Amino acid sequence: MTAEHNGVGAVRRVVTGVNGGGRSYVVSDGLAPNTFRSPDVDGFGAAVAWFTTPGPVSNEGADDAAAADAEIPMYPALGGTIFRIADFPPDSAYGQQGRDGLFSSIGDGAEAARDGATHSGGRHFWFHKTDSIDFAVVLEGEIWLLLDDDECLLRAGDVVVQRGTAHAWSNRSDRSCRIAFLLFGALPVATSADELAVRPS
Repeated sequence: MTAEHNGVGAVRRVVTGVNGGGRSYVVSDGLAPNTFRSPDVDGFGAAVAWFTTPGPVSNEGADDAAAADAEIPMYPALGGTIFRIADFPPDSAYGQQGRDGLFSSIGDGAEAARDGATHSGGRHFWFHKTDSIDFAVVLEGEIWLLLDDDECLLRAGDVVVQRGTAHAWSNRSDRSCRIAFLLFGALPVATSADELAVRPS
């Protein structure tokens, strides 16, 4: 069930840990505190459930890696991870201001949008490209995945393995779509003629 919270679906997050006696317990149970709500697009936003930086991951302690004040990038550095749940309203909810400012308000989104714009040919305002491998699960609703040369409709229960490609999310329905993303920082994929020319075979 989706709990609405300021126009964007809230995410209940349960975090576990190990206490001083070596016993497992619930560290926290409540709404994920690290959330983003677009000031320009009603219904567009996301919650970050967890975040890890590059290097060995420790499960020690009770520090909240995705606390409300944690600065979470749009995609993780090589060796880092992000667990994000995003709500995509219908494309019709994005006015011109929302489309123009979409990426500037999302971490390092401006760079991702620039990389994606070279591929979009103006097809869709959501085109972007990240140096990550993303595992996506559609939880509610439906959405179109757009790529340079293809597109496909995804519905609840479908999964996507997004491998550093330029892509966009297009919600052509009349209701919101919710997707859970597990992002893992990855090496960049060569896409331009210059990059492909110097790529080792």
